[in-house]
Formats: sequence, structure tokens, C-alpha cells
Amino acid sequence: MLAACGPMDNLKLDPESSDFYETARLVMTDAERDIFSHLPDADSRREFMKEFWDKRDPDPTTEENEFREEFQRRIEYVNQRFKEGRRGINTDRGRIYLYLGPPDQTEEHPFLEGGRGGVLVWMYYRYELGIEFYDSSGTGSYAINEIYGNLFEAIEMAKLGETFTEISTAAKFMNFSLTYDKAKREFRLAIPVKKLNFKEEDGLLKADFDFEFYIYKEGGAQKEKFTESRLFQGKQDAIEKSKEIAFSFRHELPAGKNYVDVIINGKEANGKSRKIFDFKI
Repeated sequence: MLAACGPMDNLKLDPESSDFYETARLVMTDAERDIFSHLPDADSRREFMKEFWDKRDPDPTTEENEFREEFQRRIEYVNQRFKEGRRGINTDRGRIYLYLGPPDQTEEHPFLEGGRGGVLVWMYYRYELGIEFYDSSGTGSYAINEIYGNLFEAIEMAKLGETFTEISTAAKFMNFSLTYDKAKREFRLAIPVKKLNFKEEDGLLKADFDFEFYIYKEGGAQKEKFTESRLFQGKQDAIEKSKEIAFSFRHELPAGKNYVDVIINGKEANGKSRKIFDFKI
């Protein structure tokens, strides 16, 4: 079984240092790379990088950013543990560990029938994911052989801030959707009911959410931000028949391509979820 990364004391990254940007580069989604590449000046890039890490911070009330520190620990750990003739972050096992952390369960088979090397299986129950690695050369260099589940989605979730440090083990990911009605000038955000926890009050099931919207127009420094808090409530039988709960937000998107970065902070143990969408108006 792989060990979790150990404690380290020198993880305070300077925002002006190359390490700071190298770490960010590994975490960035394709959408964030595109947004960052179009920012016109140093001030807008610095602002973007601050928000980049703030959005991933699981506990803004502390001085530390636990997500960033955990990710930096993993970089150092995989570069020591999974060298295989190159940097650990460039190996298959190293990349998986970097984003998803230690697997929940491992299986090791010393030799595959008819093959030269062994087989490793890593299982991540929280992602409903299994990954089989095969050492085809018998030299201890393992490559992905088979994937059971959606590895791309799991890594995207992890990059956006879903990580399982001690502070966030209870958090869950809500795979919400977002559409935009140009005629009505409004967003419609829908959350699957099966992922939600409700509190019962006055004969109704209720759930509180805080929503943050960051809107970036492609090709410039223009950024909009708005936040709203919403309470959903309904009768249990109606909720049980529904597949989702939905919220509408009035907002006019400018012409052209827009990236909409949405963060949901849910109460009642509904955790924090985040996704980035793009809309062309």
C-alpha cells in the first residue's frame, strides 16, 4: 500500500517564484490555460493567480491553503517514489497519484501470464475508478493498461479543487449542469437530487447553497463576479420524484466566447463543488 505524503515545513511558495507558476501549470484545466493565455498584462495575471488558488482553498478561514500545500507535497513525493528513468510526475503512476492521491485499495500480481512483468491495480472508490498498470518490460516501469471508470472526469474534479486532505474527506462532488438562455438573459443551474442532503423543517426538506460566478470574456482582462445565496425547499414526495433541483440567475453575457467558473458551497454536508463552462454568444 502506498503511503500518504509526509509533512513538510517549507511549502510557503512565493507568488513571484517559478515554483509557484510551475505548480499552477500542473493544476490548470484547459479552460484556465486559455483564460490565462489571453490576459493582457502582469496585473491581471497576478489577480488571476491569486483567485486561482483561493478558489481551491478548502478552508479560507486559515492562513494556509491546504489544497496547494497538499499538491506540492505530492509533487515532491511522486518525483522521489516513481522515477522510472524520468521525473515521477511524467510517469503514469506518478500522474495518477499527483491528482488523485493514494488509492483506497491496491492489488499486486507479480507476473502476468505470458508476460514479463507484474500488474498493479489501484482502486479509488470515491471516484468509482479502477486503474490497471502493467510492467511490460519487467524493469519496474509501469504504464496504464486498462481503466475502469472515468479517469478524465476524476482528474478534472481533482484539478478544480476536489481533493481528499484531512479537512475535506467528508466533502462530496455534485456534478451539476449549467445552461444559458440568451433570450431570457439567465443561467439555469441544476443539481442532481441523489447527491444531496436535506434538513427537515416545518414539514419540508430544505438545503442552503452559496453560489459564486466568475465570468471571463475570451481575449481580454474583462472579468465579472457575482455571488448569491439560495434556499431550496420542497415536499419529500415531490423531491423524490425529481431528478434534479434547479436555480435561475439573471445575468447578461457579453458577445463572444465566455468562460463561466461556478463554485457551489453547500450546507447540510453538501460540500463544495466547482465546474467551468464555456458559452459563445
